[in-house]
Amino acid sequence: MSKPVRVLFVCLGNICRSPMAEAVFRHLVREAGLEERFEIDSAGLGGWHVGEPPHPGTRAKLEEKGIDQTGLRARQVRREELGTWDYIIAMDEENVAGLRRLGAPPDRVRLLLEFAPETGMREVPDPWYTGDFDETWRLVEAGCRGLLNYLRQQEGI
Repeated sequence: MSKPVRVLFVCLGNICRSPMAEAVFRHLVREAGLEERFEIDSAGLGGWHVGEPPHPGTRAKLEEKGIDQTGLRARQVRREELGTWDYIIAMDEENVAGLRRLGAPPDRVRLLLEFAPETGMREVPDPWYTGDFDETWRLVEAGCRGLLNYLRQQEGI
């Protein structure tokens, strides 16, 4: 069997958007019976919340939707790991800029909502500031579905 496709979701603090995306993407991959084909993680550009569980708003939304959140703990992305991920999925342009400053391979960094053009948005707004976890869920879920479809085609899965 070929090596797993490695996907890293990144936001600012790794407690709202990127852990939600990690959990949703894992759920979709599990539903599709493709767990062995992917390695999935999330991280934040900042280290303020390292070791903490996701934000209560993210946890509540995942629980409401029946999405497993076992093992989700904030961590900070490390410069030396960036070359090991096949796809680095950022939540907004600020995250993309931060990843570029750390030396992420430009061809591996994409915005999550590139995979959900039907949303009419390019960035997932940070619910840490907006408080709108419903919108975050809607956008993250659409982006993760689009990403999985894209990767199945792109990687022949």
